[in-house]
Amino acid sequence: MINWSKIDTVLLDMDGTLLDLRFDNYFWQTLVPKYYAEREGVSLDQAVKTLAPIFKEEEGKLNWYCLDFWSKKLSINIIELKHQAKATIQVLPYTREFLMALKQADIRCVLVTNAHMDSLTLKMQETGLIEFFDATICAHDIGYPKEHQLFWQGIQQLEGFMVERTLFVDDSLSILKSAETFGLTQLVAIACPDSTQASRQVDDFLAVEHLGELLPIK
Repeated sequence: MINWSKIDTVLLDMDGTLLDLRFDNYFWQTLVPKYYAEREGVSLDQAVKTLAPIFKEEEGKLNWYCLDFWSKKLSINIIELKHQAKATIQVLPYTREFLMALKQADIRCVLVTNAHMDSLTLKMQETGLIEFFDATICAHDIGYPKEHQLFWQGIQQLEGFMVERTLFVDDSLSILKSAETFGLTQLVAIACPDSTQASRQVDDFLAVEHLGELLPIK
């Protein structure tokens, strides 16, 4: 599926690629609205309706992923709420096996995420996956989300990777398209980022259910 002899660097998304997106979907679609509803004294349905356009306005922007922004915008301590729900953070199937294989093959492995650093730190603490990465790059450090071309310019300046010898895996099709626009050609989509939902049909990119389908690495 992947010609590993032509890969020097692997860039991996976090949420929905390494980690089950179930946690984030539950957190933002259920837990935050529930907390908001209880505080405002409204129904959960009303809270969802109130929050939907607020969330939509920031979708695809760096603020969408910024816990500080949402804490201030919603007057909710988002990182504290995430800590309360941290027991539901789970690693997707075959993630550890894949990361271990990369390390054994001496292929550079870089975590590239839009997630806020507080969220990244919490999830790495809960899963222990940080040991497998040669570097971690957060969009907030660069100043642009992965949907933006300036993110890719920034990460290439930091890493110096060759686009034709770099594999990028993500669950977001819009982000994969952004990477493709930048010049990356080895692109893989995760078809089932949330274990509670059915797999998606992906037509524009090579798609796998989980990282285990990219093994073995030789």
